[in-house]
Formats: sequence, structure tokens, C-alpha cells
Amino acid sequence: MEVPTISFEPRPKFQHRYRWHVILFLLTVASTTIAGGFSYSVALLAILGAHEFGHYYYCRRHDVDATLPYFLPAPLPLTGTLGAVIRIKEAFPSTRALFDIGVAGPIAGFVVLLPLLYWGIGQSEVVVIPPNTDVIYFGEPLLVKAAIWWHFGVLPPGSDVQLHPVGFAAWFGMLATALNLLPFGQLDGGHIAYAVFGHRAKFVSMATLAITILLTVRSLSWAMTALLMSIMAFMLGFGHPRIVDEGTPLDRNRRLIAFGALLIFVLCFTPVPIETFFRQ
Repeated sequence: MEVPTISFEPRPKFQHRYRWHVILFLLTVASTTIAGGFSYSVALLAILGAHEFGHYYYCRRHDVDATLPYFLPAPLPLTGTLGAVIRIKEAFPSTRALFDIGVAGPIAGFVVLLPLLYWGIGQSEVVVIPPNTDVIYFGEPLLVKAAIWWHFGVLPPGSDVQLHPVGFAAWFGMLATALNLLPFGQLDGGHIAYAVFGHRAKFVSMATLAITILLTVRSLSWAMTALLMSIMAFMLGFGHPRIVDEGTPLDRNRRLIAFGALLIFVLCFTPVPIETFFRQ
């Protein structure tokens, strides 16, 4: 008697629901245009798109199944979006694949936002803030401070820079980049930390959450980030999911790139992202 042979075809990878990606993208174009204008929308979606396609490109390079980017429209003032994400559908095959996929997004987004920041600051203007005025202050990362100094020099007392929409898109892109690079959990920075430090990365995640909670004392604009990170820690823990091959360490070039990612974080980070105050 012959025993029938059962063969299992591997599930095809990179099968995309293009309609939903297009619909969400168009809705995000609309919501960001309403929030900040068409030039803001184009600049911001270029930054967010570069970030997510950086991840996606290296998912394809390492044959790790993933979706195309989902852009997230939101009726929020100032931004008009919650950003964009991709969903990775399988375990990372190696430490190097984890690192490449995690670091590629922030680097790609940063490369795109640099010329947009330079141009946007150049199109901005210095305005005098009248006394007895409620002011919304957007924290200035080191990169923004450098760009403002390059274009305008030292600002006169009682004045500030009113950002062009493209400049604001670059600012928001820097904020998103810094948040993604926080070395916590399964954020991009958490992937990088796990690739560099292995299981010790959970202690880095604990310290990052503690620092983020402390930052809420300085600025309540950190409260939502601290809350989301706390929920992630409660539901998923501080550890990173295991990867298939954890035995191959990062090579020298990747460790240099990790240092570059740290530099990007420092340039994009601000301890007070958004603040309101009354100027007397």
C-alpha cells in the first residue's frame, strides 16, 4: 500500500492589500493638508514614507515578510496624522537582520528631512512676540538650533522664528525620529539596542521608561508617550522577542552605524517638545 505524500506549499510573502494602503494614504494627504497646508503634507509624508520604506526595503533584503506602510490619518491639530507603520509578520532571522531593519527607517527619514529642514528654515521668518500673549512653544532640537543660527544668526530678545509649513514638517519628522529611536521595547531604538546589547537591552528599556516618566515633570507633552510605553511594558514586558539566530554578533560597520543612529537621536531630541506659556 502506498502512503500518500502530503506537501505543504510555503505561504507566499509580501502579499499586500493595496487598496487599503492607497485609501489610508489619500486620507492622510487630506488630513495633513487640512492641518498644515499642501506643502506641509508633501514634506511630512515624504519623511514618514522614507522612514517606513527604509524598514520595508530591508525586510525585502532579508526576506522578512512585512506589509507596505500604513499611513494613519487623524483629525489632530498641527499634525493631522499619527504617523505611519508597517507590520512585520514573522520573526527576525538574525541579529544583523534585526539591526538592519530597525536602523534603516530612522536613517532614511533623517536623510530626507535634512534638506527639507534647511529649505523650510530658509523660508521661515523672525517675528516679534508681543507682550501679554499666549504662546505655543515648539522645542528646538540641536539640529533646528543650528539651522536657525545658520540662517538668522542670534535672534533679538523677544523674538522667535515662525516656521514655514515645510520647516514644521521637518520638525515633526525629527520628533517622530527621536521617539522611534528611544531604546525601548520594540521601537526602532529597542530593536537596535537588542541587536547591540542582547538580553541586557531589557535594562536599557527599563531605564528609558523611567527617564521618560521623569520627563513628564519637565513637560506634560511627554505624558502620552510615557503612558503608551507603560502600557507596552505591562502587556509585553521589557524583553525583546527572541530572534532565530542570536549567535552572530554585529560587525564593525554595523556598530559604527549604531553610533550614527545615536548621533541622529541626539540631534533630533528635545526635552520639551511642545509647551504653552504666557509672555508678559
